[in-house]
Amino acid sequence: MNVEKKKIREMVWNILEEKGVARFPRPVYGRIPNFEGAENSCEKITILEEYKKATVVKVSPDSPQYSIRLRCLIDGKKLIMPTPRLREGFLLLDPSKIPRRYYKKAATIRGAFNFGVKVDPENLPRVDFIVMGSVAVGRDGSRIGKGEGYGELEYALLKEYNRVGEEVIVATNIHDLQLFDSVPQDPYDVPVDVIATPTRLVRIPFSRPKPKGVIWELLSDEKLEEIPLLKTLREKRKA
Repeated sequence: MNVEKKKIREMVWNILEEKGVARFPRPVYGRIPNFEGAENSCEKITILEEYKKATVVKVSPDSPQYSIRLRCLIDGKKLIMPTPRLREGFLLLDPSKIPRRYYKKAATIRGAFNFGVKVDPENLPRVDFIVMGSVAVGRDGSRIGKGEGYGELEYALLKEYNRVGEEVIVATNIHDLQLFDSVPQDPYDVPVDVIATPTRLVRIPFSRPKPKGVIWELLSDEKLEEIPLLKTLREKRKA
């Protein structure tokens, strides 16, 4: 485990709780933290031209990204949501097939299972825009998640199946207290191109290289067993 990353996560979780800006589900320790102003930060993402032009958006299933998932449905965009811990792969929500009165419910994790369809990565539409949850983010585009690597594996799987290209913008929404000058990065980490907070919208002036796919040698047997999609992909690669 990267000790420096662990310290930063704990610092962020502590300060959000201490400053009283942490929001349900609480405590935020061990989570992608929800925060006061999450809706405002999501709204800033929707003004981006890349978001406006996107027809397929992949959004993390965490609480602070709820508003952007709802906006995707309202704006008529197909929404791709990873299932928790990627155990059941990806869900595809098509707003044209969901009654509008159910959009708020469909944008939740539980609702997505009711209104979405489980789709194998190879059969997903190509992704135009990505929104990831974060614990800490650097102004240079570096990003830290909650430490379990699911956001990275989601991106890597989409990359392996050619569902996402190099040009796709990766955005994240965080509280201002989660913003640093820089945070440590590992080879599998997915950097961000845009950071939205309740008070600002930050575009990274240069593009940090993103992972080319799954880095198999860094995956534990436990992780492979835990995520059927990874096991299936590895077997395909060996065939």
